[in-house]
Amino acid sequence: MQPSAFAVEDFDATRWEEIEPRLHDLLRRVIEDSAQLEQWLLDRSEIASACSEGEANLYINMTCDTDNAAAQQAYLDYIEHVSPKLKKASFELDKRQAELSARFGLEGGRHLVLARDTRAAVDLFCEQNVPIQTELEKLSQEYQQISAAMTVEYDGQARTLPQMGKYQEATDRSVREEAYRLVAARRMQDSERLSGLFDQMVAKRDLLARNAGLPSFVEYAFKGKLRFDYTPEHCRAFHEGCEQAVIPFCRQLDEQRRAKLGVRELFPWDLSVDPLGRPPLRPFEGGRELVAKTQRVFDRLDAELGAMLRTLGDGSNAQGARNGECLDLDSRRGKAPGGYQYMRDKIRTPFIFMTAAGLHRDVETMVHEAGHAFHSLLCREEPLLHYRHAPLEFCEVASMSMELLTMPYWNEYYPDEADAGRARRKQLEGSLGLLPWIATIDAFQLWAYNRPTHTRTDRAEQWLELEHRFGHQGHTVSWDGLREFRIHVWQRQNHLFGSPFYYIEYGIAQIGALQLWLRSLDEGQQAALDSYKQAMRLGGSRPLPELFEAAGLKFDFGPAVLGRLVERVQRELEKLPE
Repeated sequence: MQPSAFAVEDFDATRWEEIEPRLHDLLRRVIEDSAQLEQWLLDRSEIASACSEGEANLYINMTCDTDNAAAQQAYLDYIEHVSPKLKKASFELDKRQAELSARFGLEGGRHLVLARDTRAAVDLFCEQNVPIQTELEKLSQEYQQISAAMTVEYDGQARTLPQMGKYQEATDRSVREEAYRLVAARRMQDSERLSGLFDQMVAKRDLLARNAGLPSFVEYAFKGKLRFDYTPEHCRAFHEGCEQAVIPFCRQLDEQRRAKLGVRELFPWDLSVDPLGRPPLRPFEGGRELVAKTQRVFDRLDAELGAMLRTLGDGSNAQGARNGECLDLDSRRGKAPGGYQYMRDKIRTPFIFMTAAGLHRDVETMVHEAGHAFHSLLCREEPLLHYRHAPLEFCEVASMSMELLTMPYWNEYYPDEADAGRARRKQLEGSLGLLPWIATIDAFQLWAYNRPTHTRTDRAEQWLELEHRFGHQGHTVSWDGLREFRIHVWQRQNHLFGSPFYYIEYGIAQIGALQLWLRSLDEGQQAALDSYKQAMRLGGSRPLPELFEAAGLKFDFGPAVLGRLVERVQRELEKLPE
């Protein structure tokens, strides 16, 4: 099979007048047998790849420079004038694809996942929802702009909030507190605006569900995210597992931290500093140095992965995706928060975005996003676009595994072995310590969307209740004088605004990544890497449990599995120096 000329020739996939005739051809083409349907699927995939990449470049350039009016307008024009038409046309194509697949028997074997996912998309589509989805995309863009504009004046210059993170590692407690309160005060300046955005989003997302004939946005989100293999009840089992197995571990670490710091009680500004009073870890200066060191790490870990990373650039670019660039790493004013990897599907080349400020957490982000890029590159030869994108729960296994499997080579960032050991301990503690936060965010969303008419007071009380259940509380961490900030802490989690219900995936994936890391200890690093690459090459062509199985992992995120992982990680931590 070869893609047809109209699919592969260059066209501007951000302009509806150039997209429409190609989709019209697909809708009208006569299909008389399974071979012609296979060709049709391939042609549709090529057009979808171009459209996906067109949107990707607009999004990347918008997030890389939220102060650029032209970039903002280009993305806004797309989501207002092109995306709605593309959604409607895609629905018509999905209907035709589902009908043709049933007629010619392409619903099993290799086509099982594609047919299942297409049927779900057809079931969920509602034309009334298209303008609502556009409104939600615009609200998400507004969140990005608000967050990117947050800066503070400190130590003689304007600094972004990611750049302020280094002061939370200062050994002088007064510096940490001053910096923390300054950042908290800046966030509070926009807390009402962000609460208003979230109120609108909850109401509009609830309307999406009801228009689609579903009782709440919870069911809508699970179906839309193609969660065929687990339910909200499985998520609640994960919450219980965190409560039973992980929270005692985290609170024990808090108590050890309090004792080592020699303070009566911990405050939020005491949670990132080295408890033994050592200076902060400083793994790199600037994106170029971060990439150079990360390149050496992956060259040592695996030659194939190292070669993939080398194709992405040297880290010096600060112009988004223009001219085919693949990296934009340094924090700067006007750059949206967070980090992501975005595959440009037509050229089949990934792009990594982050806001690096020279901290260890930037190292974690870099190797994490590199894992996503490896996943995209390992399955890039798959002809069908749908199968070049795996379920999010498995995409995060690709990234989180790299945080753990690269640890033996972190002396590239930290030539002093004592610092490398500190970083490894921080990573392992954080791998488990992240899980209660994931449970908090996931439980918060389940609560919010099951009660879409909740008030802001209701929301604040629920957030505090979840923090009591999953967070730092009681005698370990004090929030005295910080209540107003505390009840708005959830606003810093951008997934709640732009990617609702995309967070439990990190918990499921972390459990998978920890299993893979333990395999590397028990069976050897090469065995783990071979399984990793074998599974990632499958893309999304298998159901989620089969993808886990291909990597030699158990698809289970309940209390029993969490308990065993916590016990094993504790044993490994005992082998590391303080």
